[in-house]
Amino acid sequence: MDIKFIESKINEIIAELEKEVMEVVSDQTIDKQNTNLRLKPLASTKKILTNAMDSIKMVDELSGKQ
Repeated sequence: MDIKFIESKINEIIAELEKEVMEVVSDQTIDKQNTNLRLKPLASTKKILTNAMDSIKMVDELSGKQ
């Protein structure tokens, strides 16, 4: 399994999510409540991707020990 490749692609996706977050945060036309509602899915997606990468690394490490 090419962990470096997977990690680079996940990092690319996270970078795009962070751009979206900055767009939402800097949008002065929406109120605080709507800003928070828009940010929750982005934050959740980032957490899911981070957890997935951690899981992939753990599986790779465990498979290397056997």
